[in-house]
Amino acid sequence: MNFPYKTLAAVTFALLAGQASAAEKITIMVGGMEKQIYLPAKLAEQLGYLKETGLDIELLSEPAGVNAETEMLSGAAQGVIGFYDHTIDLQARGKMVESVVQFSQAPGEVILVSKAASGRIKSPADFKGKTLGVTGLGSSTNFLTQYLAARAGVKYSEFTTLPVGAGSTFIAAMTQGKIDAGMTTEPTIARLTSTNAARVLVDLRSLKSTVAALGGPYPAASLYMQTSWVNSHKEQVQKIVTAFVKTLRYINTHSAKEIAEKLPAEYYAGNQQLYIDALESGKQMFTPDGAMPAEGPATVLKVLASFDKAVEGKSINLAGTYTTEFVKAAK
Repeated sequence: MNFPYKTLAAVTFALLAGQASAAEKITIMVGGMEKQIYLPAKLAEQLGYLKETGLDIELLSEPAGVNAETEMLSGAAQGVIGFYDHTIDLQARGKMVESVVQFSQAPGEVILVSKAASGRIKSPADFKGKTLGVTGLGSSTNFLTQYLAARAGVKYSEFTTLPVGAGSTFIAAMTQGKIDAGMTTEPTIARLTSTNAARVLVDLRSLKSTVAALGGPYPAASLYMQTSWVNSHKEQVQKIVTAFVKTLRYINTHSAKEIAEKLPAEYYAGNQQLYIDALESGKQMFTPDGAMPAEGPATVLKVLASFDKAVEGKSINLAGTYTTEFVKAAK
C-alpha cells in the first residue's frame, strides 16, 4: 500500500514522538507511599509539581525501602524515595548512589512497645530475647534498631528481628503478639498509641530527640539515585529536585490540615483528625529547602559503622553519597 507523503511523515513523526515520550519515563520507588516520612512524594504529585516538570514520572510504592533499592539497582526504577543511610551502605558494597534532595533531618520513626510487653521492656537494654518488628531485613528500621540495641549492650544475635512492613501489617503483628516491640512511622504510631495498644519507647520524630538518641542529626527520607544515572540525566534530575524543593517549602509554610486536605482520603486510615494531629507534631522532621544537614552524613556513618559489617572498617567517601548541586540551583 502506498501512503501519501504527508501521511507517511505524520506517522513517522508520531512514532518518533512516542519513542521520545517513552524515553522520558522516570520511575521512582517510594518506600511506603502512605508513610508520613515520605509525604513529599505524594504531595508533589497532588500539588501538580511533578506534572509541571514536563517529564513522565511514575511513583510506585514498595513497603520496604530495601526492596525499593533493589528495584533501582536492577534498572526497573531510576530513583528511590527512602533513607539516606542506604547510600552509605551501598557505597561500602561497591555501588555508587547519591541523595539528590534531602527531605528530612530526623528519621520520623519510633520504637513502639506492645501493651503486652510493656512491663518487660523499659529500654533498649531489654531487647535481649525479644522479637522486634522492622519493615524489612536490611531496611533503615532494621539499621536503627540494631544500633539502638548495640548502644545498650545487646548484640544482634541476642534478639530476633521480624519483617512486618508498616500500617495494618505492623499493627496486626503487634496486636497478635508476633512482635514485642518494633520501629514504625506515622500514621501507624498514632493508630496504636491512640488506642493504648502500644507506647513509645524511643522517639526519633524530632531533631532534638534524634540528637539525644543517636548523637547528631540523622538525615533520613531523601530521593537517591545511581550516580551514573544522575550524571547522564542532569536536566531531568534538576526538574525533579526543583519540584520536591517546592513541595518542602509548601510543607514548611502550610498547616497540617491544609497539607492533609491535599492527600487522598485513604491516607487517613479512617481517621483524618488523627492523621492531622500526627502530622502537626511531626512536620519539624522535614527540611525547609531540601538541603543536607551539615553534620548529618557523619552521624549516619558513625551509626552504620558501629554494627553494619559491610561498612565497618571501610573507607567511605561521604561527599560521594549526596550532592547539593541541584538543591542550590532550585533556590
